[in-house]
Amino acid sequence: MRGLCFVFLALCLASVQLAGAYAASVRTVTIGHGHLQIVGTLTLPAGDPAPVVLMLHGFAGARDELRTSYVEEGVFTRTANRLAAAGYASLRIDFRGSGDSVADLTFSQTTFESQILDARAAIEYLKDSPLVQGNKINLLGWDQGGLVASAVAGRTGLPNSVALWSAIVDTVDTFAEILGEKALVDGTQAKADQPVKATLPWGVEIDLNGGFFHQVERFNTAAEIASYSGPLFVAQGAKDELVSPESAAILIVAHDGPEKPWIYEMDHVFNVFDTDTTLESLISATFEFLNEYNAVNLNDG
Repeated sequence: MRGLCFVFLALCLASVQLAGAYAASVRTVTIGHGHLQIVGTLTLPAGDPAPVVLMLHGFAGARDELRTSYVEEGVFTRTANRLAAAGYASLRIDFRGSGDSVADLTFSQTTFESQILDARAAIEYLKDSPLVQGNKINLLGWDQGGLVASAVAGRTGLPNSVALWSAIVDTVDTFAEILGEKALVDGTQAKADQPVKATLPWGVEIDLNGGFFHQVERFNTAAEIASYSGPLFVAQGAKDELVSPESAAILIVAHDGPEKPWIYEMDHVFNVFDTDTTLESLISATFEFLNEYNAVNLNDG
């Protein structure tokens, strides 16, 4: 809805020449929606406005997502660049409290519902933007971003298509693994605004709030995606020790509409600590899915 969203666009590098025989414009954007302030990166392929993919990062992540020696620019940055090469625009956002989106919320105040609100604000921006095809908005969510994408799709019905990468389905089991059983118990017993400390598997201590854990206890990703009847891509790793490989089947069974499951011998982070070939295969499979539901004119560069 025009007028509900105001946007300040600032060129991150004015115009960036990405690798390969194509040119893309990369901009840092700040999306204001009511009291919300959300920072993101908008990547546009050369040529006319294109279909766009809204990219939603995972728990404790940020919009460029995981960097390793094999993916030095970050998993989501790599994906955005590949999208541009294939003729797609993309917007990857920092959920409020993460990355650069810290103007009005800290990470300790975030919940599933706050991130769902952020994603919906980003969709409103894309719908109104003359820089992209606002009638062809696609969602891509990884990890908790997949959970958020499922809810946004189910509650709005707006996405042209949805791609879920290792989406969190069993919230209780997954966050017990990430945060530990004690933190989960303490969190569910805490008041909504009460701080709760937890330690990530790699030793970093973080602060959350009781409201986050209350939503972990009752959130139902499968029920959310069941309300969405559009095209659904579900990527899941057979070696994922964080999100059960059975999660893909749960999502597919819950969803009623066109579907493409993609099960691969990969861990939760697409084997990027060992190679980038799995990520490239995943991106290619996601392109094939997107191309079924988006008419894209590839740019010659």
